[in-house]
Amino acid sequence: MVTFPKQLLDGYKAFATQRLPTEQNRYRELSVKGQSPETMVIGCCDSRVSPEVIFDAGPGELFVVRNIANLVPTYQPDEGAHGVSAALEFAVTVLKVKHIVVLGHAQCGGIRAFIDKIEPLTPGDFIGKWMQMFIKPGEVVEQREHETMAQFVERIEKAAVFRSLENLMTFPFVRKAVESGQMQTHGAYFGVAEGSLFVLDKATKEFRNAREA
Repeated sequence: MVTFPKQLLDGYKAFATQRLPTEQNRYRELSVKGQSPETMVIGCCDSRVSPEVIFDAGPGELFVVRNIANLVPTYQPDEGAHGVSAALEFAVTVLKVKHIVVLGHAQCGGIRAFIDKIEPLTPGDFIGKWMQMFIKPGEVVEQREHETMAQFVERIEKAAVFRSLENLMTFPFVRKAVESGQMQTHGAYFGVAEGSLFVLDKATKEFRNAREA
């Protein structure tokens, strides 16, 4: 007999008895008026890095898309199906979000798989093919001299945020919104162990602790 996960049922019961009563009016309002979040977050699928938890967001406040290693592909208007691109299109052209945040994180499995050049997990090698969009043709990603493995991994995790921000601007509707001043893009990096958040200073290209920002 197939049973629904007990942990999820228990979680819903806690939600229904504790949180829902305080937010019931908000849910009813959202069901009638629809959503109008000001911020889109592009995060990783990693279960330890939930944007709603990290940013203490309530219902209707964040439009979130999550994938392996929080990657944004380049603009490719072809016959393929593009989930992240579809979410971007909806967020920018329909919801008209004012901010897009690319949220990277420490101990990212996708980045580690890319660095370690692991063997395909399945014949389709979906993770391997997905991670290939992280690098440009002919680009080589290697550990630097005097750089520890931990430093190397963190550098590449943060580089993924930079690359995703760069790829965002290949979408005409994103570029138009940014250049007109209607929208801003941001980078952030979450330290899982400490629960620390670092936000990207685009002027210096450095990540600064959010508590000091």
